[in-house]
Amino acid sequence: MHRRDFLALTALGGGAVFASGLAGCANRGEAASSGNKDFYFVQMSDSHWGYKGPDNPDAAVTLGKAVAAVNALQTPPDFIVFTGDLTHTTDDPVERRRRMAEFKSIVADLEVKAVRFMPGEHDASLDRGAAFKEHFGDTFYTFDHKGVHFIALDNVSDAGAMIGEEQLAWLRADLAKRDKAAPIAVLTHRPLFDLVPKWDWATRDGAQAIEMLMPYSNVTVFYGHIHQEHHHMTGHIAHHSAKSLIFPLPVPGSQEKRTPLPWDPTAPYKGLGFRKVEAEDTGPQYKLTEYPVVRA
Repeated sequence: MHRRDFLALTALGGGAVFASGLAGCANRGEAASSGNKDFYFVQMSDSHWGYKGPDNPDAAVTLGKAVAAVNALQTPPDFIVFTGDLTHTTDDPVERRRRMAEFKSIVADLEVKAVRFMPGEHDASLDRGAAFKEHFGDTFYTFDHKGVHFIALDNVSDAGAMIGEEQLAWLRADLAKRDKAAPIAVLTHRPLFDLVPKWDWATRDGAQAIEMLMPYSNVTVFYGHIHQEHHHMTGHIAHHSAKSLIFPLPVPGSQEKRTPLPWDPTAPYKGLGFRKVEAEDTGPQYKLTEYPVVRA
C-alpha cells in the first residue's frame, strides 16, 4: 500500500467515507484486461429480523426503513448482498422459517434487479442452514460481475464456527481457475481473521482460506457479524466489516463481554447503516460510502 492509501484507511469513520487505492482492487491495466467497468453494489448486514428488546425498540420498522433508504439512492445499485444474520436466532424451527419468510417479503420491495443472500449464525447454526436453503438457496456460491469474481463463503452453518474441509476444497478448486491478478471479492459473515475470538469474532479455519487467497494480488473481503465498520489488513488483503441494521456492538475487545450498545432515544438509529461499494474502471480503487439507515 502507498502511504496515501494507508492514511485513507485510517481516516475512515461514520457517515459518508471514501477509501481510495484499497489493496484488493485491480490496477488500471488489470481492470482493462479483465473487461471491468464501473459499477457499484450495496452491502447490507445483520438485520436480525424477529429481534425484540430495548436495544432497538423500533426493530419492527428498522428493516423497512433501510429498504426505503436504499431505494432512495440516486442511482440503483447493480445488486445488493446481505452478509448474514437476516433473522434473529430462535430454537423453534417453525418460528425460524416464519421469520425468514417475513424478511424475504420485506426486502422484496428493494428496487434492484438482483439481491443475494448469505446466512449468519443466527440463521443457520442450529440446523446447519436447512431453513436458509429452503428460502434463499445455497449457503456458499460464486458469481461474476463486470470482471470481478465474487466468492460467498459460509462460515456459520458449522456450529463450530468453521468453513469446513469440504468447502475449503471447493474454494481451492475455484481459485485454481483464476488468474493470479484477477480482481476477487470475498463475502463472509464472520471475519476470516482472529479479531476477538472470545467474542466469536473469528473463524477457526479462516487462516486456511486466507492462505489460499494470498497468491492472488487483488483480493478484498467484505463481512458482517460485528455490527460496526472496521478495517483490517492481512498482508495485501483488505477486510472491511459492515454496520448492522438492528443495533451496534462495542469496539472490538473494549470490554469483557460482547453486549449491544444501548439505544439512545436522542439519536435513534445511531451507528446503524449500510454500505455502497463502488468498483471503478478508471483507477486502482474501490470507493466505500457509508450510509445511515435514517439520515439526519
